[in-house]
Amino acid sequence: MYQRPTPPTGPTPTAGRRRFTRKALLAASALGVVTALLAPVRAGAAPAPAAAPTAATPLAVNGQLRVCGRQLCNASGQAVALNGMSTHGTQWYAQCVTDGSLNALATDWRADVLRVSTYVQEGGYETDPAGFTARAQKFIDAAHARGMYAVIDWHMLTPGDPNANLARAKTFFTAMAKKYKDHPGVLYEIANEPSGVSWSAIKSYSEQIIPVIRAQDPDAVVLVGTRAWSSFGVSEGSNESEVVNNPVRASNIMYTFHFYAASHREEYLNSLDRASDRLPVFVTEFGTQNYAGEGANDFAMSQRYLDLMKRKKISWTNWNYSDDHRSGAVFKTGTCNGSNWTGTGVLKEAGVWIRERIRQ
Repeated sequence: MYQRPTPPTGPTPTAGRRRFTRKALLAASALGVVTALLAPVRAGAAPAPAAAPTAATPLAVNGQLRVCGRQLCNASGQAVALNGMSTHGTQWYAQCVTDGSLNALATDWRADVLRVSTYVQEGGYETDPAGFTARAQKFIDAAHARGMYAVIDWHMLTPGDPNANLARAKTFFTAMAKKYKDHPGVLYEIANEPSGVSWSAIKSYSEQIIPVIRAQDPDAVVLVGTRAWSSFGVSEGSNESEVVNNPVRASNIMYTFHFYAASHREEYLNSLDRASDRLPVFVTEFGTQNYAGEGANDFAMSQRYLDLMKRKKISWTNWNYSDDHRSGAVFKTGTCNGSNWTGTGVLKEAGVWIRERIRQ
């Protein structure tokens, strides 16, 4: 959630209003290839060729999402809660996002959504805008091919003021919205974890970025980061009232909340509870460890959060789908160098726990 230590260095893998029917058709068309792509990959086996589908996918069932009241709703207006995983930074762990790993996520884990995290700094987007845009699109397309939604995460972290990357964000989201303007399977997360900056500054940034997305893609849900590492301000001595009393001037948006259960206790849980009574909330990142994604897992506190989110139909993605050495990475170190992704044998303790919650 907060500033995570840089992972160890390793090998780097090389207009106008649309008719809804366009997106609905695209969602349904994914079924023509999804079943074979989703087949779990055995060690040493290549993904199977396309075949006739045997089951519907989250994307095909739910279609274009939208915000209705305080809920995320599907194309039929029914409240839905997406559960899934977030990638690590793709400048470090792109090798963990493969055909095999995504097949496992979609079928073995039964995830609804993949959050694709494009770091802005720390060796990320700013070093190669075109390359990191293409990499994110590759992973988003792969999620869609498997019937999952994709959260396009603009992973600004340091500096904590999203306005510092305003021009880059406009370029990135223009490219993304142009590509996915007719696809029902994307949500745009425009500022990962603002910190050391006022809510008014975050609101101003959001009201400049959202029109950039809406100019291309007026239908998709936009996810707005909140103050103090997306804690609704709690980590900097505030609370959700600053957002409740001064919301972003835009429709079809949700506000993000992040927590790490071993560090973030009653005050954070209570803020999420209160905020979700007043605002549409999407938990785009959480962990069962401390705020650095390290240390012992607190599954009891984590379950309290998950029970609250289930009761209130709050969507979530867990940090993170990689084999980083920290306890918050779900795969055992070295897994991403192999070809076996399914079952619990390749997972750390946190991975076993979160896989089971997603499967439920």
